[in-house]
Amino acid sequence: MKVDTTTSRLPGAKHMCLSPCIMFISNLSWFANRMLSSIFSSYALLLLCFSHHLFCSATARDTLTSRDDPIRDDGSDGLVSAGGRFELGFFTPPTEAGRSGNGRYVGIWYHNMSPRTVVWVANREDQPVAVNSTSTGAFAIKDGNLQVLDNTSGKSYWSTGLETSKSLNLMVSLMDSGNLVLLRDGDDDPLAVKNILWQSFQNPTDTFIPGMVMDQSLELTSWRDQDDPGIGNFTFKLDVEGDNQNQYVITKLKSIIYWKSREPAIGTSVISDEMHPAVAYLLSNFSQSYLKKINSSIIFRPTRRNSSHHKEIAILPRTDYNHTRLVIDFKGNIQFLLWNKNKWTTIWSEPKDQCSVFNACGNFGLCNMTSGQSVCKCLPGYKPQSPDKWKSRDFSDGCTRGSLCLKNETFSTLKIMKVGKPEIKIHVSTETECKNSCLNNCQCIAYSYAEAGKTRRRDASTSMCWIWDSQLDSLQEEYADGRNLSVRVFLADSVEEPSKPPLEEPSKPPLEEHSRRQIPLSLIVVAVLVSIIFVACIISIYIWRRKMTSKRDQISRGQFDSERQLKELIETSEFKEEEGIDVPLFDLQSILDATDNFSDANKLGQGGYGPVYKGKLLGGQEIAVKRLSRVSGQGLQEFKNEVVLIAKLQHRNLVRLKGYCMKGEEKILLYEYMPNKSLDSFIFDRTQKMFLNWEMRFNIILGIARGLLYLHQDSRLRIIHRDLKTSNILLDEEMNPKISDFGLARIVGGKETESSTNTVVGTYGYMSPEYALDGTFSVKSDVFSFGVVVLEIISGKKNTGLYQSKETFSLINHAWRLWTENKVLDLMDNNLDESCNKSQFIKCVNVGLLCVQEDPVDRPAMSNVLTMLDSEIAIPPTPKQPPFVMRRGNRSSTASSSTKPETFSEITTTLVEGR
Repeated sequence: MKVDTTTSRLPGAKHMCLSPCIMFISNLSWFANRMLSSIFSSYALLLLCFSHHLFCSATARDTLTSRDDPIRDDGSDGLVSAGGRFELGFFTPPTEAGRSGNGRYVGIWYHNMSPRTVVWVANREDQPVAVNSTSTGAFAIKDGNLQVLDNTSGKSYWSTGLETSKSLNLMVSLMDSGNLVLLRDGDDDPLAVKNILWQSFQNPTDTFIPGMVMDQSLELTSWRDQDDPGIGNFTFKLDVEGDNQNQYVITKLKSIIYWKSREPAIGTSVISDEMHPAVAYLLSNFSQSYLKKINSSIIFRPTRRNSSHHKEIAILPRTDYNHTRLVIDFKGNIQFLLWNKNKWTTIWSEPKDQCSVFNACGNFGLCNMTSGQSVCKCLPGYKPQSPDKWKSRDFSDGCTRGSLCLKNETFSTLKIMKVGKPEIKIHVSTETECKNSCLNNCQCIAYSYAEAGKTRRRDASTSMCWIWDSQLDSLQEEYADGRNLSVRVFLADSVEEPSKPPLEEPSKPPLEEHSRRQIPLSLIVVAVLVSIIFVACIISIYIWRRKMTSKRDQISRGQFDSERQLKELIETSEFKEEEGIDVPLFDLQSILDATDNFSDANKLGQGGYGPVYKGKLLGGQEIAVKRLSRVSGQGLQEFKNEVVLIAKLQHRNLVRLKGYCMKGEEKILLYEYMPNKSLDSFIFDRTQKMFLNWEMRFNIILGIARGLLYLHQDSRLRIIHRDLKTSNILLDEEMNPKISDFGLARIVGGKETESSTNTVVGTYGYMSPEYALDGTFSVKSDVFSFGVVVLEIISGKKNTGLYQSKETFSLINHAWRLWTENKVLDLMDNNLDESCNKSQFIKCVNVGLLCVQEDPVDRPAMSNVLTMLDSEIAIPPTPKQPPFVMRRGNRSSTASSSTKPETFSEITTTLVEGR
């Protein structure tokens, strides 16, 4: 391994203070000879030299030679790297209660960081150094090795275990990278590879830090417990036994697989592992080949400096990793941590849930975290191998079934499944051929089929069939990159009973046979009644079918009328100007071609009104396709709103409609494609919000304000949006905001200021109080929603569900309390500390609180809001106390007919993902 020596001292570094002392004396001597007498000058020079020598001697060293005194466990000595980043010495791990333990260990930790964070421990395999009055520990070079010793008895607690000459001059140096290196002393270039005998970077404990390289010989081993650095049960390393060399694995007790990074999806050549790209980049020691392998898309920052309308891809600089570390903890979790705001923040961790554990439900067991009762269940046709263990929630034995190759077998298809590697891969023409290949193989358990041209394989020209004939492990339902899996099952209810010979009836006497021929009257009455009931049922079914047919015809006519009405509204609407509304009508087939039949690979997100897909038209233009769900609350009127309003509204801060489609029950809208998705995917995401600096956030606020001003005042139609929220703000390539989702918007007259409705629609947390409680809405309702959005943007927190104390249970109340206590800067998102313009931030808080005032009359118009935000001299007035925001579940029942405690009646949950 190559050692980083840019900030390390060479041998003899402890004498480097002598040279600065001589230079200092020389310069001061010239000055003293000019200004003072010779006697005073000599006295001053001796005093300064002595003081400087004492200072140099007190400076902590970063090297230890075999000729130096050992580092003793008395707290007065140790090694500190040249740049002051790392420290080596004796330490005692604190217990959970904060008390110190009894053992002493030699370790490396971050210098001057509290609490102490240990990254390497020497004597963890044996017992720690005993703490008593008769002996202390020592860290020294002895017998050609680096050792941890008992200073009195000479007992060795740990050694590097090298076979070197005892007479060889050695030196150990603590690098500024945190690497402890043992090397030959006396060479002109002691840090040359040939002189390096041992280094801690190749013998780590539980921590991986920048500068290390994760290769096949390196592994991290957890501590035994939180306060015990001894060797624990979990190990993190490269999966050298697997086919995919980019996989990593956590093992338990050295042999049991506990977690594996995700393998590429079946039939693809795409690297699709569960390792965070920044973590994989760190593990590769910032390898350029890794960047090329993932197409230089590890970490990106959206930027506005680029005028070519595409997202700039930028790799975080190496220095941003200086305070990061990767740790395998004593519970078996691999965590990527960042030192931020004087604490370690977890950026990524695996396994993230029970289903992420390798083969969590055993062989043939299905794992599903959304399951109501148990996360594990058996495949169709299978049963628990150990029922008693299964009841006690021990699923390790998995499931089992009877013999295969029975007469009545079929396949049960499971959608989007995670599954282990198949044993057989063959080329087929059709899915039937794949199915028959499995049926004809008595060992076949399941198969998966991929049609030609519909996979991301390098060779996707032929259809593929994957067959499992040994076992199915690591099964997980509702998996993002999962495959459809057909599992072989047995139809128990279709088993043919073996034929039995008819039983011979005993002969009866003639008199008994005659009496049997006489049919009782009661039997005749029962037969007549049964016949009447049967005829009545037939007539009832006939009438019911006639009614259903008539209803279907009526629905079909209604759908046809709706399509016709919509087309008439667009072509000859009341809003028509000289040339009408130019909105292209797309046929359904062209949309299916553009979205690859609404494939999951093109799916951008899912909302209350239905999914949104990315599509590409024949000309290469990218679009976002919103396919309204048949069960969503958005009906024909809302669909008309989207088509008519967005087509007429032309503004840089409003999303543009590219076209629409109505066919049968399908209602589809086509928008311009927004690569950066929605605003909430940035400000509410712990990682993404780091890329939104203050300038970006302030420009987004201004853009939303300009868009609302256009709706309320500058357009020919006065539009009230009624559903303004962060998930309805989309971001284009240059992070410009665009207001979307006009399904709930209302048009009011030019002089009309407010209106009312019997049906309250919107989203909890963004609705104004007069609209939520009385159904009265106006342009000031949108102003209230804008105020909530502003407070969420600058704080990075949601208005609802974050504050549970009696004093503050919403973002609005929290902001008001900080305003009244003159602590408004405490509302700031922690990621804005360096980039924030504090005067603009305070102004945004002021404007946000003005917008969420209880009385609509007190709220400013959007024209005034834009003036206050965009002007350097405009001083916003003092806001009044915002309305009392009720807790979820305590809302008056008169406000809504909904049964959900957290929403008002007909409250929508529109799409939260960007289009």
